[in-house]
Amino acid sequence: MNINSKLKKVGIEIVEKLNTLQVNTIAINVANKLCSKFPEHNFDRRVIFELFSRLSMYSAKMPDDSSGAKYIFKNNAIYFNCELTLEEMSNVAIHECIHCIQYSNSDSKLNIGLWNTSSNFGLGLNEAAVQLMACEANSLKPVSENYYGISINTTSPDYYPLECTLANEISYFVGTYPLYDSILTGNGIFINTLSIKTNKKTCLNIVNSFDKLLTLENELNFFVSELQYARKAKDIKWLNNVINKHKQEIVNIFFKTQNLIIEKCFKSEFNNIRNSRDVVNFNKKFYNFKNIMGYSDNYTFYNEFYRKMMSLVQEKKEYIEKYGDINLYEGLSNSLAIVDNSKGLLSFIKNLTYKLKKLVKLNKNTEEEFKL
Repeated sequence: MNINSKLKKVGIEIVEKLNTLQVNTIAINVANKLCSKFPEHNFDRRVIFELFSRLSMYSAKMPDDSSGAKYIFKNNAIYFNCELTLEEMSNVAIHECIHCIQYSNSDSKLNIGLWNTSSNFGLGLNEAAVQLMACEANSLKPVSENYYGISINTTSPDYYPLECTLANEISYFVGTYPLYDSILTGNGIFINTLSIKTNKKTCLNIVNSFDKLLTLENELNFFVSELQYARKAKDIKWLNNVINKHKQEIVNIFFKTQNLIIEKCFKSEFNNIRNSRDVVNFNKKFYNFKNIMGYSDNYTFYNEFYRKMMSLVQEKKEYIEKYGDINLYEGLSNSLAIVDNSKGLLSFIKNLTYKLKKLVKLNKNTEEEFKL
């Protein structure tokens, strides 16, 4: 498929090509923002400016369900919505320019950041992470929005809001560095970091959920568009049913993924509590998580899990206050992790301590008998 056919297929109609001054203005703006906002990623301002300035850029008529811009690798070009000003183009260009960096860092073009192009695995998380990074580069502030009954605070209300919320939740535990470094270079740092925080199976399930969300949202946009042109009552009824089912499935996947992140990551954080300061930090981190998560009228998981964990934390706190900081040998470390014990963690620890003391006393008596 040639480039003109591809553009026609995705609904892009070129209005005009941007001149050199306009291209350079956008390239300088994007390069400056990336370098100033993300010094830890060691961007070379000159190198990325040259990379962006070599892009072909066009003003174009874009489909209604698209973002403000689209990067196409095949001809190394960015197409902007013709209704945008040059300043607005510079802002939305950051997302597309990050895609440009991804392609330039990929040798085989089979792995673009977190996206495996052959299996299409990781596309949803890749898009969310790129958008999250673009929003940070533009210094955007969170705003309150509601999608299909899900209330969130997001820096990206227009593009991938639910996916960006979940990506931000993951970053709350692993930091943004491994996420951004992996989308820029295609390395495995993020996957490895999240797998350590949770486990490999959970990590892959989370990444897969992003793909499901993206697929459902794309299908939903298609059906909503079809509804505008439907005239027969049976077609309208069928489309409305499909649309409602897609919305509900999106809601279900979002909360299922959020719950998985909350449960696995906070359990990991709990198991790393070793002293009183860790207890304070854990409580604060758990409480503040409510500021970045999604809610609905009937969502209860966070509150229920919060109460459960606070009970376990209190038991661990009491143990630390009585016996001091937790610093056990590796062979005994699991005894202080979350366990399925109806009597609670503290009773389990007390029972273990009692048995250890009894063992020490037995050894001491045995030694005295040998002395006699």
